[in-house]
Amino acid sequence: MNGLVEKMKLVRVQGTLPQLNDFLDACCMDGRFDLEPATRYMSDSLGYAALNEENPYPATRDQIETMAKEAGVELHKEQRHTDPPDEEAKAYLSDLLEQIDDLCAERQGLLDQQKLCEDGIAQYSHFLNLKVNVDEILDCQHVKVRFGFLPTEGYNKLMSNYADDPYILFVECTQTKTGYWGIYLTPREKALETDGIFSMLYFEPVHVPGAAGSPAEIIEHFKENLEVVKKSVDDVNARIAALWHDHEAKVQMLYDTVRYYAAMYDLRRMAAVKGSHFFCVGWVPAPDVEEIAGKARAVKDLRVTVDGPEAAGKMTPPTKLKNPWWSRPFEFFVEMYGLPAYGETDVTGFVALTFTVLFGMMFGDVGQGIVLALFSTFMWKVKHNDLFHLMIPCGISSTIFGLVYGSFFGYEDALDPLYHAIGMAGKPVSVMDSITGILMVAVYIGVVLVLAAMVLNMYTHARHKEWGEFIFSPNGLVGVITYLCGVDLASAYMGAFTFLPQVLAAIGMVAGLVLLLFAELLAPMVDGKPWKPVGGMGNYLMQSVFELLETVLSYLSNTISFLRVGAFVIVHASMMMVVFTLAGTPNNILVVILGNLVVICLEALLSAIQGIRLEFYEMFSRCYRGGGRKFTAFNIKKA
Repeated sequence: MNGLVEKMKLVRVQGTLPQLNDFLDACCMDGRFDLEPATRYMSDSLGYAALNEENPYPATRDQIETMAKEAGVELHKEQRHTDPPDEEAKAYLSDLLEQIDDLCAERQGLLDQQKLCEDGIAQYSHFLNLKVNVDEILDCQHVKVRFGFLPTEGYNKLMSNYADDPYILFVECTQTKTGYWGIYLTPREKALETDGIFSMLYFEPVHVPGAAGSPAEIIEHFKENLEVVKKSVDDVNARIAALWHDHEAKVQMLYDTVRYYAAMYDLRRMAAVKGSHFFCVGWVPAPDVEEIAGKARAVKDLRVTVDGPEAAGKMTPPTKLKNPWWSRPFEFFVEMYGLPAYGETDVTGFVALTFTVLFGMMFGDVGQGIVLALFSTFMWKVKHNDLFHLMIPCGISSTIFGLVYGSFFGYEDALDPLYHAIGMAGKPVSVMDSITGILMVAVYIGVVLVLAAMVLNMYTHARHKEWGEFIFSPNGLVGVITYLCGVDLASAYMGAFTFLPQVLAAIGMVAGLVLLLFAELLAPMVDGKPWKPVGGMGNYLMQSVFELLETVLSYLSNTISFLRVGAFVIVHASMMMVVFTLAGTPNNILVVILGNLVVICLEALLSAIQGIRLEFYEMFSRCYRGGGRKFTAFNIKKA
């Protein structure tokens, strides 16, 4: 279920500068060689310096991408290249870009005209009932005209307060549910006063394009122009497409070439140079190291050295997660918390299993689980988002737990024929009839998962031969014994299942607490590193008492926190009861459908949040340190 991160090998390469490009081309372009700044791995006294060169290719690459964007076409990224582009190639690109720029400028002008026509049609359509020529009323010397929209409330106030005002005339052209489109006219000397009145009435003025004729005639004119403009736009688009088609193959090859050389220059900066010699260093996954080293050795006059991580001194290898297909989507959660350090246990499998089960328990419903799984599958195929990918198994888990609860879109009896067919009297668990049992099971699930996290922590310490922490840490062997004894005593107090005699549990818990109190003294002794309290034994004991109290409280709070799993099982069933209450008898199918959609969205969100919280705060904190850095080898296909 859990594994280690991918093992890494440190690969060092030395040679002469003319061979640097050959080495980078052979070994560093396919995403398997994580080059690092070589100067970090050597002493300044050796006289090596970073290779700082100006990269001349990004400008050409960006020029081609701009050209493709303007032309509305997509460039393909392929792993191929020719000789670096010379001045003739650059002149060719500049000339082609100029032609495309001219066509795009022509198209933009036409699109501006198209928008003007569309806006004109939209604006004048509100004033179709106006039978006078717009140009004539706009040209009046003594009358000011405003076009716009007057809300119903403002219109009513206008009619009641200003109907007899000789200086205000409002002409309604079109009525809607919320008000009136129309124009108001006023003497020019009264325009400022009238504008203030209409502003108080919430009149919304609109700008109408200048044109001759009545609104109906203007709209007809705009429509005729619009057809002409659209044909012109199509013609320009066809000319752009034809121009691109004629040059696509050559431009695409140039694009792949400049991408390649731009990446090459970026990789060259990782090298350290001294005179005519270079030195490169980086990390390669262990399964690939023989192939990569073989390619490097095939380059003439290169010296290649392969070592383990210990040869890097204080430098730590990058982290590359290696998980099976079923747990890979959950790397999303692990990376949110922080990648595991190199050599630390990869908990992705543990997260995948526990999160899926916890989510399924909280969201258990056969129908809703199927909907969630299908919707997540669709969205993952469309969006390629890891979050939707990991929700697919969660939907399947919800369906399985729905069979346990006997719930199908909230119908609690819909699956009874299935249970009877397989010889069962009814559904295995009736949620609303088993509230106490569900909460108890949730707590015991928490106990099991907290113990699992502590065992993972012990495994990590054992791998690193940190035997003191393995035995005496709050999440080590002593912590496990103390926690188990405490759980047994708590179970006995509540009259639940116990697995130890009470006297033995009490002795084990007291002994464990004492050992945890002195853990900072005992752990170094196991590792052969005696430790003396800096501030004296008194200060040490005072601090340790508070830390022990914090540890005990964390055991308690982490365990009780799993009550939320049982609580959300009950909440889910309660929400569906509310839906069916609203649906009435007989059920209003529309209310049932809408209610299910609301519950699916809301409960999926809440279950996911609670699952993430339990993973991060109750389990990760006990077994996971993080702090790793991601393996970031360059891949030309994805650049």
